[in-house]
Amino acid sequence: MQLVVARIGRAHGIRGEVTVEVRTDEPELRLAPGAVLATDPASAGPLTIETGRVHSGRLLLRFEGVRDRTAAEALRNTLLIAEVDPEELPEEEDEYYDHQLIDLDVVTEDGVEVGRITEISHLPSQDLFVVERPDGSEVYVPFVSEIVTEIDLEEQRAVIAPPPGLIDDRAEIASSRDGDA
Repeated sequence: MQLVVARIGRAHGIRGEVTVEVRTDEPELRLAPGAVLATDPASAGPLTIETGRVHSGRLLLRFEGVRDRTAAEALRNTLLIAEVDPEELPEEEDEYYDHQLIDLDVVTEDGVEVGRITEISHLPSQDLFVVERPDGSEVYVPFVSEIVTEIDLEEQRAVIAPPPGLIDDRAEIASSRDGDA
């Protein structure tokens, strides 16, 4: 099974290093020197990581055969893809790979069917489940413990405690203004 583990950003310096947007919880495993990664587009790879270092809070990688800024810049926006055994599980107990979550049924804590997870959207602040509802519409569910209360891989379901307005139109309007001002 293939997992996207990073996206190549801009070139850094003149010796072929690139910044990367990490998309894995295990960069020390997936983005280590010597790792051979497939790419999207496929024509850019495979790429073998030669060196990696953190600079000003960003991960910088250098790939074998990429020696200058021009070659590094040509890789910009390329996705890095690792081959992973489908049976492999993340190291932490409450972590999941995207492929484990896709197609899970989503239900509320009181058993109401919400839909099925069709995609995981990885945003800078948090991950979102893209849930397709039975009527074909989509709802976005933040993957945070306050809302996603249980992931049951054996039962193939995710249990959520949605705040008002997340999956229905019963939003609570809160205002700090006085009603008679």
